[in-house]
Amino acid sequence: MSKLPDFEALAIFAKVVELQSFAAAATELTLSKATVSKAVSRLEDRLGARLFNRTSRRLALTDAGRTLAIKATQLLADGEALENEALAQSSTPRGLVRLAAPMTYGKNTIAALLPEFLARYPDVSIELHLSDAIVDLIGDGFDAAIRIAALPDSSLLARRLCPVTRHIVAAPSYLARHGRPQHPSELAAHKCLGYAYLSTPGVWQFAHASGEQVSIRPNGPFSVNNGEAALPALIAGLGIGALPDFIVGDAIARGELETVLEDWSQTPIGIYLVTPPGGPRPARVEVLLDFLAEKIADGGKRGRKG
Repeated sequence: MSKLPDFEALAIFAKVVELQSFAAAATELTLSKATVSKAVSRLEDRLGARLFNRTSRRLALTDAGRTLAIKATQLLADGEALENEALAQSSTPRGLVRLAAPMTYGKNTIAALLPEFLARYPDVSIELHLSDAIVDLIGDGFDAAIRIAALPDSSLLARRLCPVTRHIVAAPSYLARHGRPQHPSELAAHKCLGYAYLSTPGVWQFAHASGEQVSIRPNGPFSVNNGEAALPALIAGLGIGALPDFIVGDAIARGELETVLEDWSQTPIGIYLVTPPGGPRPARVEVLLDFLAEKIADGGKRGRKG
């Protein structure tokens, strides 16, 4: 005997009992009468008991059939209820969404957007996971993630929302003591603050409008796994850092940091919504993705946000 019950045969049997007819059950289930008859026969063989006494005019349950019919009817009802619930969840925003985001951007921007979303969709709940480490969406069971990067090819589905400007920055006090670099190669002689989760770990890459490209390996007294954690050290004049505008923009505006190497650009990055591959997503996930796409893309068009 198979380890799993023959749920299909049990459901067909329950439908025959409900309608008191093999032909009527076949019509309602859009199956052939032969398929319905074979399913019931298969169930009888499996259980070693006759379920119906059949004549040309009458269909009657045996004692074994009456006992099984009670459970099979409940099983069919439970199955239909489960399916209806699943269909409702896939078409109506309801349930939990697990979302991952980088620490600083998630804390300052994503978390600030979510109250509006939750008010709009009161039957949806969100578990927001904040970390600059790249999470395994599939392995860790996340529905979606915000990633700020130059994304390589992958099996994940990525929607680019807006570009992110990066700056090479240092405090005025640092530049006064050590000078202002004019070429990326000069950074080798400077104290540079490192960030653990660059797409090219330990390497800063630059490009000039003239076509020149330069890669350098920065060295310095301080390395972090969260960009915002580098701000106090940068403002204190400990070195030069490479960070996105949403982290250093306010410090630049206040004059606490200055940009250097303005004629050079780093590898372009953007803000992406990333989801696992697969079939249709539940409505709760779709509405969150659309909401974030609208808000983040709009913020990117207006300028730095958060």
